Amino acid sequence: MNGRITVAGLGPGSDSMMIPQVLEAIREADAVVGYTGYMKSIAHLIPPTARQVSTGMTGEMQRAEQAFALASEGRQVVVVSSGDSGIYGMASLIAELHASGRWPDVVIAVLPGISAFQAAAARLGAPVSHDFCTISLSDLMTPWEVIENRIKAAASADFVTALYNPRSRDRYWQIHRFKELFLRYRSPSTPVGIVRNVSRDDESVVLTTLGEFDPDSLDMFTVMLVGNASTFFSGEQMITPRGYFRREEESESKTVGQSIMSDSFRTIAGLMKPDDRPSDERWAVMHAIHTTADFEMQELFHASPGAIQRWHEALTAGGATIITDVTMVQSGLRKAALERYGIAVHCYLHDPCVAELAKSAGITRSQAGIRLAAGEHPDALFVIGNAPTALLELASLLHRGSFAPMGVIGAPVGFVNVVESKHRLKAAAVATPIAVIEGRKGGSAIAATIVNAAFSLDEAEAMNPGCHV
Repeated sequence: MNGRITVAGLGPGSDSMMIPQVLEAIREADAVVGYTGYMKSIAHLIPPTARQVSTGMTGEMQRAEQAFALASEGRQVVVVSSGDSGIYGMASLIAELHASGRWPDVVIAVLPGISAFQAAAARLGAPVSHDFCTISLSDLMTPWEVIENRIKAAASADFVTALYNPRSRDRYWQIHRFKELFLRYRSPSTPVGIVRNVSRDDESVVLTTLGEFDPDSLDMFTVMLVGNASTFFSGEQMITPRGYFRREEESESKTVGQSIMSDSFRTIAGLMKPDDRPSDERWAVMHAIHTTADFEMQELFHASPGAIQRWHEALTAGGATIITDVTMVQSGLRKAALERYGIAVHCYLHDPCVAELAKSAGITRSQAGIRLAAGEHPDALFVIGNAPTALLELASLLHRGSFAPMGVIGAPVGFVNVVESKHRLKAAAVATPIAVIEGRKGGSAIAATIVNAAFSLDEAEAMNPGCHV
């Protein structure tokens, strides 16, 4: 009987995510060969009569040759890899050795598995629904120059990119270089999903952006997916459109979308109480109501006279800077507008200097982030949608006359220091344009929609003929 080697992908870590053929192959094996960690994870599946061969990291060649030696004796050997054995796994090594002709009587077969990037993508939603690539940052067997060229190619070609082996104890700088290279071609607001220990009990998921993700937070148990130019966040999901709305349908879709939006704004205008707000402020109130479906926004919204108009002029002039307290505010900003007007958006919450400043000054990270941002971008538009301490810091800086930003949008939400932070901002902002959602209500979505109202002020008349600007 000819021996046989079956190279099997174990999936990302759970028995429930192994395909039935892999489970069957392991249970019927005469010998199972694999990395020590993987062998431990499937010990309960291996028949007690099967020979077990395991080695540590970097023992791939030893394991492969042992597998061929066992198969040459007529055994049914299973060589296991995590994820899919053909993606950074043992399948290629087994196939290369078989092609050498040293074991002509051995038959090989490959069984697929769910790769870590596939499991991570499913957990995130639908981030790889269009063209994508995978890149490993491990340069143990691939020269870094080759990896760097692949990074540049993926970034410039707008591939959704899944990143393997992003960082280890000794390989800590490559992920920083990856970020640097990608930012040459991609917007800082490009959505990024980070999944650690996918499908396992200690799984964790982080939604962030290319500009804001922390390279030092990744490790060998992490898979990171970087979206393309059309990828977006919807709630807790990361979505890359496939393209079902074809170019020939674009004008029709745009007309339908505009019609729905226009009808919504007309409805809102008809249900709002009459008031004497300036048209630019009314436009922002309508956005807040549209975002929340809460007509109390008409009572809670407060803005300096002409603030929305001034922000519209400053933002559309190009080259402005927006500072946010959290990345979710950034996610809600109109991506097309940011790119059209060359606007940089920064969130300092994960800046390496923030933790040190917060500790030394005895303040929160949100306060420290705003303090650093105010020093580096004193003329920015500051948009606060989550952290009242960030707004308190801004109010203090304004009160002391430390800086004169383009403006401040204060919309933190919650119960502790929220109301006080808004009162302080209104008192401190003597010459600085502000917009505030008074009371305990607010949030990242509302903060972002006020900025979007400023971006789109020139659309007000077309969208709502009753709103003259």
